[in-house]
Amino acid sequence: MEQLGFTHILAYDHVVGADPAVHQGFQGPYDIDTTFHEPFVMFGFLAAVTSLELVTGIIILPQRQTALVAKQAAEVDLLTGGRFRLGIGLGWNAVEYEALGEDFTNRGKRSEEQVEVMRKLWTERSVTFNGKYHTVTGAGLAPLPNQRPIPLWFGAASDRAYERAGRLGDGWFPMMGPGPGLDYAVARVKEAAVAAGRDADSLGMEGRVSWTGDRDQVAAEIAEWKAAGATHLSVNTMGAGLATVDDHLAVLERVATDLK
Repeated sequence: MEQLGFTHILAYDHVVGADPAVHQGFQGPYDIDTTFHEPFVMFGFLAAVTSLELVTGIIILPQRQTALVAKQAAEVDLLTGGRFRLGIGLGWNAVEYEALGEDFTNRGKRSEEQVEVMRKLWTERSVTFNGKYHTVTGAGLAPLPNQRPIPLWFGAASDRAYERAGRLGDGWFPMMGPGPGLDYAVARVKEAAVAAGRDADSLGMEGRVSWTGDRDQVAAEIAEWKAAGATHLSVNTMGAGLATVDDHLAVLERVATDLK
């Protein structure tokens, strides 16, 4: 991957998938048969074999324990020497939340408090915090991460998520491609950043292109993302009918030429 010129590896997160045979009427892009490796565990391995930045894009934060995520992220950041970006989002699958024992209905509000707690844990030796959803009394992580705090990027696909990303994020992942919808989302994120007294131009934006087998189409999408102001871009080869690791690498080699 390094030789192809890529700068980071991005991993998705789903702990469990829903069985459509049990959950009648279930609709979603992934189900019980869709394979996902656990990002933090996988990154512990990858940290030793690559010099690329490692990125979660995204982990479903509110279905995980906050202090444990902070610890896992800090460990990956240390193992990579600061080559880590934590992408977070709310998810969409209530079945997954149920399996992990977390509340699906208040995930947005909880995520904001989670961000506050994690940033404290990454930057302070001893943390005391009393919030609506979290209580931490004189506790801290050891060792602390290299990056203090670790960059947090937000997945966003709604007005509330755009506002949250602009107000709290170091960057964000749009859940749509270039076009009027993205233009609207970018404007909302920037408005929220300015309203929070932040520099809107300092926020990163990572686009995504999916391999369809049509190299010209992918090249056109890459150009559109660049024109839209993307600071980062990932290439998704899931669901493209590629059977082996070598097949995925061959596609990425073709796409790499168009990314330069």
